[in-house]
Amino acid sequence: MVKLSVALVALLGLSSVAQAHEVWVERDGTGPARIYLGEPGDALPQGGDPEFGKLKAPRLVPASTAVQARRAGYIEVAVPAGDVRVIDDSVFAPWGEEGRKEGVIYYARAGRAEAKAALPLEIVPTAAHGDSFTLIRDGKPVPAAKLTVISPDKWTKSFTTDGQGHVALPLRDKGRFILTATQEEKGDLAVAGQKVATLYHIATLTFLND
Repeated sequence: MVKLSVALVALLGLSSVAQAHEVWVERDGTGPARIYLGEPGDALPQGGDPEFGKLKAPRLVPASTAVQARRAGYIEVAVPAGDVRVIDDSVFAPWGEEGRKEGVIYYARAGRAEAKAALPLEIVPTAAHGDSFTLIRDGKPVPAAKLTVISPDKWTKSFTTDGQGHVALPLRDKGRFILTATQEEKGDLAVAGQKVATLYHIATLTFLND
């Protein structure tokens, strides 16, 4: 019984970690992209998040053969000018009991120059460099969805998209903003080559507000 309880606690802990963590991308101007794994609402620990080692091979969209260099707490990669998109379904292996396993896929974007989506789940500006956004899932807007905003000074507030999946944000501060959204999917699903019953889709968008 004790062993079972310990195992259950471990699985619950993994679920909490996977849902609390996010992948996000930062970029300064036309410099290289920096891909992070962690909890963006908190200050990044020196040397990176304790789970950073699980971020092994995030995939750029469109696909790229550029070398991904591991730095202290992030992965650095040279990318063309413009918005940067990343997807990763292999950070955390599926967890839970057989038949009830859960998994997570991370989607990340840096920049708000393009008012269009290219990822299965993406937070998209309604106009280039605008302050209103649409949560897009599989090409369609998602109404009544929670979208969390993290300001440059780590001020955090949640908003809800309207009937068209839009939300207008009061972006008064200067610096880097991080927007996050999560969508839960249930069914006969698969991720990283394994069957799951629940799949968490977690998207981030980062940009500099000048």
